[in-house]
Amino acid sequence: MHREHLFALTVFSLMAFCYEIVGASQLGAVQPSMAEPTATPAVAPSKASYSSCRVDGPYIAMTFDDGPHPILTPRLLDMLKVKGIKATFFLIGQNAAEYPDIVRRMAAEGHEIGNHTWSHPHLTKLNPAALREEIDRTSSTIAEIIGKPVLIMRPPYGATSDYINHWINREFGMKVILWSVDPLDWKYRNSARVERQILAGARPGAIILSHDIHATTVAAMPDVFDSLLAKGYKFVTVSELIAMDEAVRRMQQGEAGTSAGPR
Repeated sequence: MHREHLFALTVFSLMAFCYEIVGASQLGAVQPSMAEPTATPAVAPSKASYSSCRVDGPYIAMTFDDGPHPILTPRLLDMLKVKGIKATFFLIGQNAAEYPDIVRRMAAEGHEIGNHTWSHPHLTKLNPAALREEIDRTSSTIAEIIGKPVLIMRPPYGATSDYINHWINREFGMKVILWSVDPLDWKYRNSARVERQILAGARPGAIILSHDIHATTVAAMPDVFDSLLAKGYKFVTVSELIAMDEAVRRMQQGEAGTSAGPR
């Protein structure tokens, strides 16, 4: 009995070891390689992702995904120009490559341009090589068109993870941008509903999601802009909103350090 018991334990241990090896290899296949942190910094590091920002004033960011659209995006740009509003566009790489003149116009008129991958996949379903290709190809294409690097990206469908966010931040130097207001304009093609949902969710520091590839969304924007301006909101790009957030964070850290010091 003792010999049989010892044999069973040995087999079980070998099976457990093999399971750990296989599990680790599968994990490496779906998650990009990322070095473990070596120490906890004295000051909290800059965030890798944002869905909203802390701001000291009525600032918000309007963002538009999935373009550029050959007809609707120029129409939206006309509206923004008339209102003096700066927005942020998260472009699909293959669309940017197809309509480079619209991309150049966005940049020339002061709007921010972000990476929305090349073909709009779920990032969490990609292996590391495919993930890198989707992001790198898009950033390279946009940078070649506008002559400057891309600083922000938005994962399609919001499908991401903390692991992926930090990997993107480390590998590409880009912040991952989600949102705090989603009017579901892709689902409900109703201009009045888009306006209601955006106005109901708007708060200082909000990042508002919309899609400039839908006619009902673009048609809603004049009333959205007028209503938000009437409420006192000021429109900034996502990177400008992030800069405000980081300024607030530094100020709060400074105040915390002062209050903790000797009296």
